[in-house]
Amino acid sequence: MIEVLIAEDEPLARARLRRLVEGERDLKLLGECLNGREAIAAIREGEPRLVFLDIDLSDMTGFDVLEALPPARRPAVIFVTAYDEFAVRAFEIHAVDYLLKPFDRARFADALARARAHIAAPRDPALGPIVRLLEEVRAHQRSLEHALGGRHPGWPERLVVRSGQELLFIHVKDLDWISAADNYVELHVAGMRHLLRETLSGVERRLDPSHFVRIRRDAIVNLARVRSVRPGENGEPCVLLRDGTSLRLGRAYRARVTQRWQGIDRATLTDA
Repeated sequence: MIEVLIAEDEPLARARLRRLVEGERDLKLLGECLNGREAIAAIREGEPRLVFLDIDLSDMTGFDVLEALPPARRPAVIFVTAYDEFAVRAFEIHAVDYLLKPFDRARFADALARARAHIAAPRDPALGPIVRLLEEVRAHQRSLEHALGGRHPGWPERLVVRSGQELLFIHVKDLDWISAADNYVELHVAGMRHLLRETLSGVERRLDPSHFVRIRRDAIVNLARVRSVRPGENGEPCVLLRDGTSLRLGRAYRARVTQRWQGIDRATLTDA
C-alpha cells in the first residue's frame, strides 16, 4: 500500500482528489491538510510516501512545505494547482508530476503511474527531482527578489485554462474582468470568455492588488481597463470598462475601489 496525504486548501479540488485516491486499491489516504503548517506536521508524523501538494496553500507555497522537511523525509510529490508561473519549469526539470486544474481521471491516472514508478525505483532522496526543483525555484525566486529590491514577485504573468484538448495561456495583463460562474470563474478577454475551475477568492489571491480589484462579491476588474465610474440606471455607481462593459459596484467594495483607483470621484461612490 502507498500511504497518501492530500494538502489542498480548495474544497472542490480536495474532494476531487479524495474520490480519486479512494478509488485506487493500492492507495491508503492518511489524511487531508488545509494549509502548509498542517501538511508539514502530517508529513513528519505520518510519513506518507506520496503527497498531492497544492503549490499555493493559504499560508505558504508547496515549495515552502518541502523546504521545511529534511531531504530524507521528503515524500514523492505530485504538485496540484490551477496555474502557476513555475508550472512549465516543474515539467522541464522532471518533477514526479504536475496536475493542472481542472484535471480528469485519465490525467490523474497518468500522474499516479509516474509516482508509482518513482516510489518503486531505488533513489537517493537528496538527489531526487523534487529537491532539484526546489533548489532551482528558490534560486530563481532569490534572483527575482534581488532584481526587485527585495520585494517578492509573487504575481503570475499568465493563467492556464483548458479548451477541449488544448491548454490556453492567458496573459494576466490582457484580462478585462473576471466573474464567478458556479464552481468556475469566467475570464473575460477582448470579448471572449474562458472558463477556469477555481473560486473567485482563489483567483483574487493570485492577482496583484495594485492592478486588480474586486468590485462586488462576484466580479474582479483590471484597473487598467476601467474608463470611469458613474451612476447607473438605478442610481447605484457602475464601473464602465473601456470595451463598454458596465458592472455594478457593490456597496461593500466601494471604499476598496476608491483606495486603489485614485481617478475615481469619491462623491460618486458615497452619494449613490
